[in-house]
Amino acid sequence: MKVLISDNLSQAGVDVLEKAGLEVDINTGLSPDELKEIIGNYEGLVIRSATQVTADLLEAAHKLEVVGRAGIGLDNVDILAASQKGIVVMNAPDGNATTAAEHAIAMMMALSRNIPRACQSMKEGKWEKKKFMGREVTGKIFGVLGIGRIGGIAASRAQGLKMKTIAYDPHMPKEMAEKIGVEIVSLEELAQRSDYISVHVPLTTETKNLVSTEFFGNMKSDGMFIDCARGGVCDEAALYEALLNNKIGGAALDVFGTEPTSLENCPLLSLDNFICTPHLGASTSEAQESVALIIAEQLSDYLLKGAVTNAVNVPSVSDDVLAQVGPYLTLGEMLGSFHMQIAKGGVEEVNIEYSGELAELNTSPVTVAFLKGLFTPILKDAVNFVNAPIIAKDRGIRVVESKSDQADDFINTLSVKVTTSEGEDVLVGTVFGHNEPRLVRINDFRLEALPSGSMLLVYNKDVPGVIGALGTTLGHAGVNISRMTVGREEESNQNVILLSTDELTSKELLEKVLGLKNVAGAQILDLPGL
Repeated sequence: MKVLISDNLSQAGVDVLEKAGLEVDINTGLSPDELKEIIGNYEGLVIRSATQVTADLLEAAHKLEVVGRAGIGLDNVDILAASQKGIVVMNAPDGNATTAAEHAIAMMMALSRNIPRACQSMKEGKWEKKKFMGREVTGKIFGVLGIGRIGGIAASRAQGLKMKTIAYDPHMPKEMAEKIGVEIVSLEELAQRSDYISVHVPLTTETKNLVSTEFFGNMKSDGMFIDCARGGVCDEAALYEALLNNKIGGAALDVFGTEPTSLENCPLLSLDNFICTPHLGASTSEAQESVALIIAEQLSDYLLKGAVTNAVNVPSVSDDVLAQVGPYLTLGEMLGSFHMQIAKGGVEEVNIEYSGELAELNTSPVTVAFLKGLFTPILKDAVNFVNAPIIAKDRGIRVVESKSDQADDFINTLSVKVTTSEGEDVLVGTVFGHNEPRLVRINDFRLEALPSGSMLLVYNKDVPGVIGALGTTLGHAGVNISRMTVGREEESNQNVILLSTDELTSKELLEKVLGLKNVAGAQILDLPGL
């Protein structure tokens, strides 16, 4: 079997593949057309961030069985297209966690002691000792935006520097954060109290431009802002204005909305109170060797033994089990994603009930699929079919499974109740025919909807005119409605409307929907596709 390595990879990873008996070709820097010409010769493809694995490329990959990303981010891979062609997509989510966290701490120290500017000054032949007065970090407050694995490591490093650590993470139970010595606060309080703020969240619809004008306005005038996570979480225009007008003390970015970036499209680079690095968060020899070894071992195990590890689109189950519960894996992942996006507060408990003939099958992979779907909206590429149960355990989430041979209204149902620090929600789904997942209940609302792709969930009073006004509002914004399902709660005279749209609804359009008469609530959903 042949494996193509199309991006730079540590030699340690190459050695693993070759020792396993695979034929390895290293061909980096290829244009999309050049890669498309040769991809049909390979069963395996190893990439980092440069290679774009598009649907067009995958169409030419006639023999390809697996794509391995030496790292965590999969923005450059069309996972849906790969899944449709039966191609496994793997990554190495934990290989560079320590390196990324340490880079954030390094940026904090560089800001505090004016190291980049002082270095440049000396290289220009100057000795400006008084100009670059720094400050200590000991005793200061280190605020973490996102207290997941990398954020937790960054917090522990800050604690080692005798700093107090606080964090904003609406999905992390307070008790779990407190176990590692971190106080959970609101986003506003994080901005107001922190001396240093470090971002450690993925880029999602929830986090895009999460840090913007209002956030910087709430920060201390000498507060320092650091983002070594993902470009797009920070509104760079708002950060520029905050630094230019000395609203905050300084900032350091390792990631940008557009990469590579330059002074032409990033005015931040012109400011003295701003420092930056060209996306070096994972760039240490140790991290690069670690992710190379991990992905090489996973890829060779899959090609030679059929073993699936850290796959983001295929669970680790046998063909027999997959044939029996395959459609419910898709349903489970959809319900998990739906649950997290409607949940308020940190998830504390998950109760999954399998009813009907489904109860007689091996449903443990469905539970894993649900958990993967649950965490994907907040962790994105850092969660897969292998580590989802581990993440649940690490976050202190209790997962309870039960089975019943009786299913109301349907032959089989998958019912999931998620309890959070602020309440609970119940979703019920089933599968029509051989492979048609359906959502049939949202709390007390009964309906029949395909929970897939870009959707808009609307709660409204059951009176004439709401559906018409909703359609008109979306139509004027150029958003096409491909499907619409209405569920009714008789006692309260309330409706729930679930719309499938051709594109994700913008936050601006959502505000217009919320402003419509008799609309009680609405939210954007971005669910896994079929």
